[in-house]
Amino acid sequence: MPVSPARAAAFEILLRVEREDSYASELLHSASFAKLSDRDHGLTTELVMGVLRWQSVLDQRLAAASSQKLERLDGEVLAALRLGVYQLQFLSRVPARAAIFESVELVKAARKRSAASFVNAILRKIAETGAEDIFTQVGNSSDAISLAQTAAHPQWLVARWVEHYGLEAARQICAHDQTVPGMAIYVHGYRSDDGRFRDDQFRDDQSEAELAEAGVQLAPGRLLSTARRVLAGDVTGTRAYREGRISIQDEASQLVGLLAGGGELILDCCAAPGSKTALLARRNPHAKVFATELHPHRARLLQSLSRSPNVHVIAADARHLPFAHAFDRILADVPCSGTGTLARNPEIKWRLKAEDLYDLQSRQVAILKSAFAQLAIRGRLVYSTCSMEPEENEAVVEAALDATAEFKVVDCKGELEQLQQSGEMSWEDVASLLAGPYLRTIPGVHPCDGFFAALIERR
Repeated sequence: MPVSPARAAAFEILLRVEREDSYASELLHSASFAKLSDRDHGLTTELVMGVLRWQSVLDQRLAAASSQKLERLDGEVLAALRLGVYQLQFLSRVPARAAIFESVELVKAARKRSAASFVNAILRKIAETGAEDIFTQVGNSSDAISLAQTAAHPQWLVARWVEHYGLEAARQICAHDQTVPGMAIYVHGYRSDDGRFRDDQFRDDQSEAELAEAGVQLAPGRLLSTARRVLAGDVTGTRAYREGRISIQDEASQLVGLLAGGGELILDCCAAPGSKTALLARRNPHAKVFATELHPHRARLLQSLSRSPNVHVIAADARHLPFAHAFDRILADVPCSGTGTLARNPEIKWRLKAEDLYDLQSRQVAILKSAFAQLAIRGRLVYSTCSMEPEENEAVVEAALDATAEFKVVDCKGELEQLQQSGEMSWEDVASLLAGPYLRTIPGVHPCDGFFAALIERR
């Protein structure tokens, strides 16, 4: 009997994530798996992301049941075992016999037939012991070590969060990382008679009715009144998405774009995949918005996806920006560890090492200093990451500003209060979004990914 399409796809994706350092979210939306039915694609997503989120907990259960050390197993065998134990532990709607049988068949199909009886025996042993109440264990964790073990996070990373944010916030971060994150969208609006895009027209009738007709159910954003949360339906299948009137973008990411404000010349110096570029362009329709991307193929993709006539995409290294003119506004949303997005990209936590933060930091400082050179007098720059780590955030800003009086940090509090007063930000507790003068969102504490942003002005 052949393996089900969903489990075969999940097995392939998990192997590629492990061997090629691929990202699961990109593979799940790649052309290779586009032919899966909606039901199979949903199960594939559940299996892949679930295994990656809970990998260390799954391995604990496997190690306890196995006579062999997991590191000695072939990759195909370990992937099949993880898929099996995830279904036994977390998917009560899947019969145990189906989970076990399909994992055994996956091993056979991968030409590891000699391991079939081993996989069968291990999973049957685990099935007999039953599932554990893991989420209760996460909430009861009393220190970084127990929290890391129960919440399936690296101990070194959780220890940092406990140190910087406190144990309760670390619990909330870990719990958030282990759940399926919600989807938020930014609606760019329709072009009015004066040629400007009007976000408020979305709330009138046309866009909302169009999305509703396509089966998309929306709710107001929790952080931003200009955002919409997707409760049900496929946004990517709508005409509004295809025409570029909607961007899938986390609410914290949208907030960073709003902080950048407006001007006549705007630069997004690390632009791909382009959601912040689109937001800046649509909010400033009379500005020239330049977007740079290091890799030419990604720059071409960014150009093809850009629907705004005022966006100009250039393939360039953000550490060596090629512009002769100065910009009124610059957004430097730099490449980072992504520890604020582990709910969406759980594989990051198993790849990242503490020493990687310093390699990233050196690149981030270089990008920020390069962006400084392109900023006009009295211009403003937003430096941002989706990282929870001080080495990539405050430390980068301090290093770039060291030994120069030409630039100053502007307190984000005033900007956030203005967004609140204008009705664009619906979150009431502005103080909770601040870490000193900086913007700091914390997953689980706030209804969004973890982002950091610094607002810097040239004197």
